[in-house]
Amino acid sequence: MSTEAALHEAFFALHHGLPRQGPGSDATTRRLLSLAGPLPERPRVLDLGCGPGRAALLLAAEAGAEVTAVDLHRPFLDELEAAAAARGLTDSITTVHADMAELPLPDGTYDLVWAESSAYSIGFDTALRSWRRLLTPGGTLVVTECEWTATEPSREARAFWDRHYPLRTGPANRWAAAAAGYSVLGVHWQPESDWDEYYGPLAERADAALSGTDPQAPGMTEALAATREEIRVRAEHGAEYGYTGYVLRPSDWRVRPETAADVEAVHAVNAAAFPTEDEARLVDALRADPDAWIDALSYVAEAPDGRIAAYALLTRCRVGDAAALCLAPVATAPEFQGRGAGAAVVAAVLDAARARADERLVVVLGHPGYYPRFGFTRASGFGVRVGFDVPDEALMALVLDVSDAAPPSGTVRYPAAFGV
Repeated sequence: MSTEAALHEAFFALHHGLPRQGPGSDATTRRLLSLAGPLPERPRVLDLGCGPGRAALLLAAEAGAEVTAVDLHRPFLDELEAAAAARGLTDSITTVHADMAELPLPDGTYDLVWAESSAYSIGFDTALRSWRRLLTPGGTLVVTECEWTATEPSREARAFWDRHYPLRTGPANRWAAAAAGYSVLGVHWQPESDWDEYYGPLAERADAALSGTDPQAPGMTEALAATREEIRVRAEHGAEYGYTGYVLRPSDWRVRPETAADVEAVHAVNAAAFPTEDEARLVDALRADPDAWIDALSYVAEAPDGRIAAYALLTRCRVGDAAALCLAPVATAPEFQGRGAGAAVVAAVLDAARARADERLVVVLGHPGYYPRFGFTRASGFGVRVGFDVPDEALMALVLDVSDAAPPSGTVRYPAAFGV
């Protein structure tokens, strides 16, 4: 047996019989299920990388689902089948021994595709891209992903994850989901107790000399060392990373930063969306202002036929003496209004701003019935104001920096192109 094969076998021997193969809990499964929204009376669910099947069993029992459970490790599927039989769920759960990267399953079959703690095996982006075809129209993808929660991860934590599975931030993963053509229906940050449910039994197994498994078996020494390092890194650096659950639905819109080829189309969308061309000319003027323009924060939503359907722009402003961002304009071409293109592009450009470590606050002057869905609240609550008369509820702000530091406050100073 090769060294790699021996390590593979030792890893599964170490994990055999454990209740979970990654951080999670029944509470998290239920929370993610609630975020998925209404489902058919007997939904068809695909559980990918199901392991011993805790999520599959819950979905079958509590959602009345017909679950197809997929895993590459046959003993996990055997455990699931035994548990399903013990609970009277045999008719509700079908196991498939297959690789998530090469699924022998038909397109458009599942109302819900589920992947807790398993997408890492093929990569988040690959999972989003390859699993989309499996969803029915209106279907939902639920996937959890480990990501950085610290703005500046420590050298040791980064070295550990770079060696195993390079992590991204939450905003970067939300941007990746939008770029892959999904709308984000909900996000759930998994609590520390989810890690305890995984590492508690795993640590006991390791400390008890694998409950009878020969620690001198080929690859076992290495598997034990890797497991103990993983648990140690979590204990010492757990505040720097964590698992997040994403509830995603395929969107008609592909959102992305604008390119030079989009400039004329962006002008046309803004001209068509408003009574005059003032907003279109405003974008052109901001694009020519190096103190205001930020290349990475001008976003478009592209329709399936390639036309630019909507646009959102963040440019540099000042709040008091601090740098901030202002959201304006937001425009949707008339033929695409009311179909979610505007919301998709606003969410994407805000996520792009969150991914920039030095951005703290966004201000918007707009309809108070629209922008709170993105997290905006009255700017006056942060001590933010403008130097001209506007209704208090129309000036809103969104704090991007989740640190304990107070956000900027004071009077908004817009770029010169705004003329205010």
